[in-house]
Amino acid sequence: MKATAKLQIKYENRGTAIHRFAFFCFFNIYPRDNRSTFCTFAPRILYLLTSMRKVIIAILALAAVTAVHAVRRATVSITVKNNRLQTITGFGAACCDGAMCPFGTDTKPVKLLYGDESEIGLNIMRMEISPNFEGDVKVPEWGNWDTPYDWNGSLPSAKIVKQRGGIVFGTPWSPPGEYKTNGTAQGGNADDQGRKKGKLREDCYPKFFPWLNSFLKWMHQKGVDVDAVSIQNEPDWWVDYSGCLYDPQDLVKLVKNHAYQLDRETYKGVRLISGESLGFTQNYTDPLMRDETCRGQIDIVAGHLYGHPPLEYMKQSAVLARKYDKEVWMTEHSVSDNIGDRLPNWKEQLEFAEELNECIQAGGTGYIYWYMRAHWAFVSTGEAKYGDKNKTKNKLLPRAYVMSHFSKNVTGSTLLQSSCSVSLKTNATIETSAFIKGDSLIIMAINTLSSDRNFNIKLKDTPFKVTGGEMLISYGNEAYELCQKEALVIGETLDEDDALVIDETENQLSVVLPAQSLCTYIFKLDSGNAAIKELTQAYTGPKTYYDLQGRRLDKPQGLCIERHADGTSRKVIIED
Repeated sequence: MKATAKLQIKYENRGTAIHRFAFFCFFNIYPRDNRSTFCTFAPRILYLLTSMRKVIIAILALAAVTAVHAVRRATVSITVKNNRLQTITGFGAACCDGAMCPFGTDTKPVKLLYGDESEIGLNIMRMEISPNFEGDVKVPEWGNWDTPYDWNGSLPSAKIVKQRGGIVFGTPWSPPGEYKTNGTAQGGNADDQGRKKGKLREDCYPKFFPWLNSFLKWMHQKGVDVDAVSIQNEPDWWVDYSGCLYDPQDLVKLVKNHAYQLDRETYKGVRLISGESLGFTQNYTDPLMRDETCRGQIDIVAGHLYGHPPLEYMKQSAVLARKYDKEVWMTEHSVSDNIGDRLPNWKEQLEFAEELNECIQAGGTGYIYWYMRAHWAFVSTGEAKYGDKNKTKNKLLPRAYVMSHFSKNVTGSTLLQSSCSVSLKTNATIETSAFIKGDSLIIMAINTLSSDRNFNIKLKDTPFKVTGGEMLISYGNEAYELCQKEALVIGETLDEDDALVIDETENQLSVVLPAQSLCTYIFKLDSGNAAIKELTQAYTGPKTYYDLQGRRLDKPQGLCIERHADGTSRKVIIED
């Protein structure tokens, strides 16, 4: 972005002022992605300009008009309110790759992706609770094969995530086969499975939560305290692999009469996640919220997005969940996983960014992607057929850096009520969100259009006073596909891409939102406007507690964040 300044220095003594002005005009109308090529041929251009002195005068007016037109931009705006909505727990993915295979001893993916020390900053890991009664399974029929499809398969990765301050949770695709109506962990939707639907037998309802306790016990003995367990992966989807069907009322009956058996006393802080339906449908989430006993047992309402984007069923399912102060997690989805033998293009990467944004706008507090390692995910598989970036195994892919905008910056923040001049809908041309985190105001913006926009951030109805900021930006070309950081330079006009104009009278910020980009603007607030500050008087309303990584705490201890229903929060130390 600084090529203009470099060229002016290098060529400031070449030719007359009229030549330099013409050169500047041509440079600024040249496409952004190809300016390096322009710079390579700059000496020839200057030579031609000198040789064409007479012609220049004839075309200079046209060039000047073109240059002026090029810097004109349409304007988009976000209006931010000081109404604080949900706190964002975090982002993550499932500990598996092809054929849902756990990583076993290969911990490279989680080391690349998780924790503050990583470039990406994920903090939630999903793993399968395989339908076993023991953690480390060997298959006698296959020469005592030590299968990774057991509790042990995710253990090494879970240890790394926990060591880095993350959250790990388990989801059963099926309870043990002997608990089910079809006698097998398989779902039953195949000829060789008899087309018999596999459901949890009612006489085995009392065994279900003790079985989850056995998983918690084994993991604890191996050094991992699991943070949450789910009831079932996609209880509404009849499959020919590991699966179990539940009707909505089956889940109500199971939770209402037996969820008290989950050993929360021994495994302190463990939380219960609802059944994770295929499309986040209300008929699976709302009955659990309407029943008082079930509501008291369920901590996290969860679901997937297959067939239904976030602003549809997920948003509807979040209404009762948020009313009763439950977290809302999107626990599985993949974007552009059907693209064939190539990596996602930049349009598809921006669609992924919009899905993340829309999940938050739908009321989500957590987003967990599907496979951690796949050519359409975050870590390369080593298969050259998908492109050069994927031919070496266990390297970060561009999609990981898209995720980092959210996982590195939005985790632990609180969503602010806001509205964009472009109406929010699925895959809108421009999407925005606003967050408060400590003494930072974070504005997320996604521009899928082919031209830059002037971006006005209206803070008139807030107490926020911005003193400076920086911009994290991802473009869709080779030079800017990763997440680049630039300081914003306070000035009077938006002549440069890194300019920040502060209108103190209107309390409005103005920046440039580049074409086809994902931008995170992080503005430093005056210390008097920090989100976490000492209260002048005691607060007596409802309180919730989070650790410093943004994880909600049911039994807070030590240093943590106390958040209040009125949007205020503070750091507190809670003694045993």
